[in-house]
Amino acid sequence: MPELPEVEIVRQSLHKKISKKKVKKVIIRNRNLRFKIPINFASFFENKKISKIERFSKYLIFCLSSGEYCLLHLGMSGTVHLIKNNQKNTITNTSFYNSPKLPKKHNHVEIVFKNFKVIYNDPRRFGFFQIIKNYNILKKRFKHLGPEPFDSKFNKSYVFLFFKRKEKNIKNFLLDQNFVSGIGNIYASEILFLSKINPIKKARLLKIKDCKNIVNYSRKVLYDAIKKGGSSIRDFKNISGNEGSFQKNFKVYLREGFNCKRVKCKGTILKKVISNRSTFFCNTCQK
Repeated sequence: MPELPEVEIVRQSLHKKISKKKVKKVIIRNRNLRFKIPINFASFFENKKISKIERFSKYLIFCLSSGEYCLLHLGMSGTVHLIKNNQKNTITNTSFYNSPKLPKKHNHVEIVFKNFKVIYNDPRRFGFFQIIKNYNILKKRFKHLGPEPFDSKFNKSYVFLFFKRKEKNIKNFLLDQNFVSGIGNIYASEILFLSKINPIKKARLLKIKDCKNIVNYSRKVLYDAIKKGGSSIRDFKNISGNEGSFQKNFKVYLREGFNCKRVKCKGTILKKVISNRSTFFCNTCQK
């Protein structure tokens, strides 16, 4: 599943290409996603201008000049492709983890502009669109989610109080979107390595300095990942044809059996399945 950095790269690509552009037509190829594409989806978009593309957590937000919004969640396999009219495209993909070329199947939505169209493709169909009528409804839509790592509300005091008397392990909390929004499996492993915290450690046992490290390294890891274009684990290229490169900086993720990269640490990277998710950590320096 694309995590916060990957979704942010998609946002940047889309914002650059479609902001201030007017939607001419919307074609629905297949309504079947996690939630069925609304019947009024085409009429909602058509003849309206996209003012900007924003993001919260792993959600893309299409902001319309009418004051309305549309959410897009990419799910497990959703990809966004930009196709220029009457031109053969070799690289179309603004998303991660899949082929950079437009697949022949599983195109669900085409949003048509004057000189190009944006296509949403989703083989596993866990993604979804949601129409939001105004800003107040948009705020309520995200009310159940925790703050983003970059939010000032996500600080050492918030983390420490949230963890108080909690028996669940710290890895599961980092993946809990009610606690913090946008962190997924890849970056949780990297954050805990830099924080020197064992992923199976109970949250209630963390000290205030541990909580401070989690906050600081969450921001650092995600910022660095965005700066490097995200993590291209499979055959990803962005809209400019460039791969993300943060995977070259992985300290633990997908490094099972390798030596720890921390200076003076003699440990080995282990893999452990926690709540059906692969977790990578050093058996020596993560306490």
